[in-house]
This record gives sequence, C-alpha cells and structure tokens, in this order.
Amino acid sequence: MVSARTSATRTGTPKPGLRERKKVKTRQAIRRAAYRLFAERGYDATPVDRIAEAADVSPSTVFRYFPTKEDLVLTDEYDTVLATGLRSRPADEPIVESVRRVTVEALHGLSPEDRTDLVQRIRLVREVPAIRGRTAENTARNTATICAVLAERTGRPADDLELRVVSAAVLAALQEAMLAWVAGAGAPGEGGTPGEDRTPGLEELVRLTHQTMDVLARGLTP
Repeated sequence: MVSARTSATRTGTPKPGLRERKKVKTRQAIRRAAYRLFAERGYDATPVDRIAEAADVSPSTVFRYFPTKEDLVLTDEYDTVLATGLRSRPADEPIVESVRRVTVEALHGLSPEDRTDLVQRIRLVREVPAIRGRTAENTARNTATICAVLAERTGRPADDLELRVVSAAVLAALQEAMLAWVAGAGAPGEGGTPGEDRTPGLEELVRLTHQTMDVLARGLTP
C-alpha cells in the first residue's frame, strides 16, 4: 500500500506519543539504510548485519522491527493509512470514491523522502523474486483489513464475498497504478545520465490513481 504521512486532523486519530514516534523514526532509519544499500549493492548482496551497521543499530533490532529481510520492503508503519482514511469518509459515499479521495490525499501528503522510499519499494517488488513471492501474503493481510472497514460501513460480515472482491480489486488496482508509475520511467538512469532518477513526479501517480479509480467506478469497463 501507499506509504504516506497523514496528520491527526485528516485521519481523525490522536497524535502518536513520544515512544511511538521514536519507534517510527527507528523503523524509517533502518528501512532507508536498507534501501540505500539495496540501490548500491543489490538486494541479494546486502546482508542484514550490513543494514544494521548502516542504520547504527544491532541486527537483533532490525529483526525486532522487520522479522524477515522481505519485510523491510513489504511492511510499513503507514500500511493502515487507507483503512484509517476510509473510516473517516461518509458511510453513504461510494466506496470507489472514498478510496480515490483517501489515496489522493495521502499522495499529496508525501514528503520527498517518502516519495523516494515508495519508488524504491515498488522497484524492489517488480525486480526481486523473493519479495514478489511474499507480496500475496501481504496483500491478503491488507485485503482483510479493508474488508473489516467496509463491513463497518455496510453492516455486512467481514468475510462477505462481495466485500472481499471489492477490497481485493481496490488494492490490486492501486498496486497496478504504482507499478505503471515506476515502469513509465524505465530503469533508473535509462536513456539519461547514469544514476538519474527518471521516475515521474507525484502528480503523475495522482493522475494514474484517478484513471485506475475511474475504471473501477464504471464497472471494470475499459
């Protein structure tokens, strides 16, 4: 899911306490050290102890926050942004419209560092078989989370088939938009200065998100 910072006013949730903010800061430091090393050395050639050294923490601390190496890419403290945002939307608003508004708002809240993290995350999902292999597990967990939110909105059971279909379709659509966003620039540095980041700006991702939601809104008709 989209990694984004959203304020307490936007999500309707209280501001995290000092302890939680320290945990978030540590997770971000570990993840960004990992992403930097993955870009320099490659995913498979980067051991966890090297990531720990770069983040100035112990290997056990890395594993406390990220139980597996793949979790450095697939887990995020902002994975619940969509679920939290959906809870703040009017219950009678069409689900696709709620998803559109929450996602676009989250994208507009991305810092430059968040954008860099998101680009690297999507590239790793595309390029590393071990991460792709874990994506289905991550998606299933997020689908269950969205189902629970939609059950609250509709009064249906959380395991309702139609809610599961809607949740899975929404998450798959958002992932395809992000994959298209990163793929639109080609490989890093391709066709330009070596090492140049040619990923389109966030407004392009916003455009792709609107296009994706439009497809869902008109009943999956191209």
